[in-house]
Amino acid sequence: MSTITQNGVPVWVDFATPDFDSSAGFFAGLFGWTYERNPDFGGYGNFSGPGGLVAGGMELPPEQGVPPCWTVYFQADDAAATTEQAKAAGATAFCEPTPVGDLGVMAVIADPEGAAFGLWQPGTHKGFVRTGKPGAPVWFELNTRDKAAGVDFYTGLLGWSARPYENEGPDYTVFGAAGGDELGGAIDGSAFLPEGVPNHWQVYFGVADTDAAVEKAQSLGGSVLAPAFDTPNGKIAILADPKGIAFGVVSVS
Repeated sequence: MSTITQNGVPVWVDFATPDFDSSAGFFAGLFGWTYERNPDFGGYGNFSGPGGLVAGGMELPPEQGVPPCWTVYFQADDAAATTEQAKAAGATAFCEPTPVGDLGVMAVIADPEGAAFGLWQPGTHKGFVRTGKPGAPVWFELNTRDKAAGVDFYTGLLGWSARPYENEGPDYTVFGAAGGDELGGAIDGSAFLPEGVPNHWQVYFGVADTDAAVEKAQSLGGSVLAPAFDTPNGKIAILADPKGIAFGVVSVS
């Protein structure tokens, strides 16, 4: 187990929801998380799983126009400079770099194709603990209608490597951090993303048994967006919580 400290890699995930109690109860029930809310930051919730912190969550009123979703944050040693670099490459800053007490500095950006992501410059809050175990975030996937442009943007901004995934499935690129560890991928979503659904980053959480996780999610009021299917890297399903927050689960040993 380790806390990610390398520039450019996924370091945090959080959800935005119009009903914190509903979404928090769903994810805690599904993954066995516990959580605490911080009154100093609008009741922001920090969730813990095996090994330590795994995710956060916040309640946002519908009138703010933010759909219920997960956001992936990539570590930035200098969030201000990285935000300016992103904007120069055609991205849009939804939230300019903002200090969050002594916890760190955050920014929220839409890449040139509209997929939202965050930057986090750690202070006292170092991000999630990477365990690769059930209940932890384990994979991060860009679903985009212009994969080539997405690959160019993120490799240029965050220093990632990119390689084609050799299989008979959809067009897929695997991202690697500067140190070589694979951290996520990009999939050509032009054939399956519904009209009106923007390009986006999808978070996958590890589970011990994908079929059991799907059944439990449904019992907690969630829905199945893509039924479970086998891949060379584990059995995957795409789900949503009762408020429509989409996420993936994948079997891990």
